[in-house]
Amino acid sequence: MKRRTFLHAGAAALASPLAAPALAQAPGKRVLTFVPQADIAVLDPVWTTTYQTRDHGFLVFDTLFGLDGAYRPQPQMAAGASSENDGRAWKITLRDGLKFHDGEPVLARDAAASIRRWGARDGFGQALIAATDAIEAPDDKTIVVRLKHPFPLLPDALAKTPPSMCPIMPERLAATDPFKQVTEMVGSGPYRYKADERVPGAQVVYERFDAYVPRADGTPDGTSGPKVAHFDRIEWRIMPDPSTVSAALQRGEIDWWLAPDADLLPLLRRQSRLKVETTVPTGFIATMRFNQLQPPFDNPAIRRAIIGAITQADYMIGMVGTDPALWKDGVGYFCPGTPLANDAGMQALTSPRNLDGVKKALSDAGYKGEKVVILTPTDIASAKALAEITADLLSRIGMTVDAQTMDWATLVQRRVKTDPIDQGGWSIYHTSWSGLDMVNPAGHIFLRANGKAAAPGWPDSPTLEALRSAWFVAPDAAAQKSLAEQIQTQAFKDVPYIPLGQYFMPTAYQGNLTGILKGSPVFWNVRRG
Repeated sequence: MKRRTFLHAGAAALASPLAAPALAQAPGKRVLTFVPQADIAVLDPVWTTTYQTRDHGFLVFDTLFGLDGAYRPQPQMAAGASSENDGRAWKITLRDGLKFHDGEPVLARDAAASIRRWGARDGFGQALIAATDAIEAPDDKTIVVRLKHPFPLLPDALAKTPPSMCPIMPERLAATDPFKQVTEMVGSGPYRYKADERVPGAQVVYERFDAYVPRADGTPDGTSGPKVAHFDRIEWRIMPDPSTVSAALQRGEIDWWLAPDADLLPLLRRQSRLKVETTVPTGFIATMRFNQLQPPFDNPAIRRAIIGAITQADYMIGMVGTDPALWKDGVGYFCPGTPLANDAGMQALTSPRNLDGVKKALSDAGYKGEKVVILTPTDIASAKALAEITADLLSRIGMTVDAQTMDWATLVQRRVKTDPIDQGGWSIYHTSWSGLDMVNPAGHIFLRANGKAAAPGWPDSPTLEALRSAWFVAPDAAAQKSLAEQIQTQAFKDVPYIPLGQYFMPTAYQGNLTGILKGSPVFWNVRRG
C-alpha cells in the first residue's frame, strides 16, 4: 500500500466534520484569533517542552534576554549585562518600569529565583547551574551570577527560545518545586492569561497588559526588541478538524492558522485574501522517541535494529506530500545547513534498506514479541502521520504493535508516565522540533542522556553526556564541530531517538495582518492593516 493512500485511509476513518465551537466574543475589542496545532495541556513553560506551552509562555512571561533573527542574545528585561572577574561573574541590571500582572514590581530576587527554577529542568539551564556557585540579588535591580568557571554562553542560555524558555515569574511562584507545575499564571509579559475564560478543548484567551512597558530601543526581531501589543485580546481557538479550520480561515472567521495540513496548502494559496508563507527558516525535524525504561526499547540493540528499517523519505511524503520544496531526507542529529551538521555515522540511515535483515537483527538482539505501545495523537496531523507510518512499519518487521489514539494534550500527560506497559506506560511517541532547537548540544533536548533527569524517554548514556559537557568548554568552532561528529557517532550507537527528516511548515493568515515575525509564533508587533 502506498504511504499516502495508507495515511488518507486512516485519516478518513478517524475524521468527521466538526462545527467550529461557539466561543465568547469581545464587543468593541481588537481581537486576533489564532488556531494552534493543539490545545495547551500544561501552562507552566518550565515543566514541559511542548511548543503550545512555549508560545503561551512568551505571551504571559518576559525574559531577561531575547533572541534576534540571527540567533544572537539581546537584552530584553535586562537594561544591560556585563561579564566580570575574568568571566567568573555576570552582572545583569533590570530596566525600569517592569511590573507583574498582579501589579507588583519585578525585582532582582524574582529573576534570580526564576533562573534557579528553570535551570533545574532545562538542558541549557542545567549546564549553567552546574557552572554556577551562586545566583544573588544584592539589590532590587541587580542580579549577580557567580561562576565556578567562565560561562560565556550565559546570555544565550537566558535568551533561548527552544523549550524551555526562561520565564521570569514572582519569587513566590518561582519557589515552587521545579518538578511540580505552577498553575497560577502571573508574568510580566505583554499579555495576561485569562483563566476565567479558559474552555479546555475549545479556547484560550489572553488580554493585553496595559502596564507593560516595551523596550524603548531596538527593532522587533524574533523575541528581541520592543514588544508592542496592538491587539486587546488574543484568542486561541482549538479546532481539531483541518477542513473546518480551512473553511473558517477562508470566510475570515479566524485570522491565523499556525500549521495548515499540507494537502490544504494549494487551496489556501489560491485565496487572494490569504497569505501562506514559511516563517521558520530552519524548518522542523521529525523524531521517533523511545521509552528506554521499559522493554523492549531498554535494549540498545533493538533500538539500533529499528534504524535499519527507517526510510526518511517515506515519513516526509506521508507528512507533507511529494513536493520536494517541503522536505529533506538524509537528516542526522543536527539541523541540516547549520554549522554542526555532519555525516558521521549517517550510513545507518542512508544505506540500502533490508527489512528481512532488520527482522533478523531484532531476533538476534533478543526481541521476544513484547508489545510496543505507540502513542498516536489524532489532532495534530503531522504527529498522527508519523505514528501511523511507524505502526505499519513495525508490524511489517514482526513487532507486536498497539497503536493507542488520543488527543495531543492527553499524550503530553501520558508521555511522562514511567510505568510498565500493562500499567498505562508507553513505548514510542513522535514529535517534531524546530530545526533551531537542534543546532547545537546546548538546546538539543532529545540528545540529553542523563537518565531520569532527561526528557520523557529517559535515555542514559554517560558517554553522550561527557561529550556534551566537553562541547561547552571547546576552545573554538573547529573543536565544537569535532565534538559534534563524536556526539552523532555515539547517538547512532545509543539511539536516544531516531531523526525522521526535515520539513518546512508554512503558516496561513489573513492578508490584512502585518508584522508577523520570523521564528516561533509571537503576538506582539502584529497588527491589522
